[in-house]
Amino acid sequence: MSENTASAKAPIGMRSEIAAKWSKFSASDVTALKTKDDLVAQVQSKYQLDKAQAQKDVDAFANGRQL
Repeated sequence: MSENTASAKAPIGMRSEIAAKWSKFSASDVTALKTKDDLVAQVQSKYQLDKAQAQKDVDAFANGRQL
């Protein structure tokens, strides 16, 4: 039963891919993301990128998908 609870709190799909791609993200960081703009801001902050580069990285990763 705890497995079901864990999966409800940690969405699968793109969010698990985010954690795999950007290792500086904690599970709570990933869970807190609501939009791609949130992801861009976090990538920019955690990896000291300018906003344009962070946006480019997120756009390439998301490939048209939404969180």
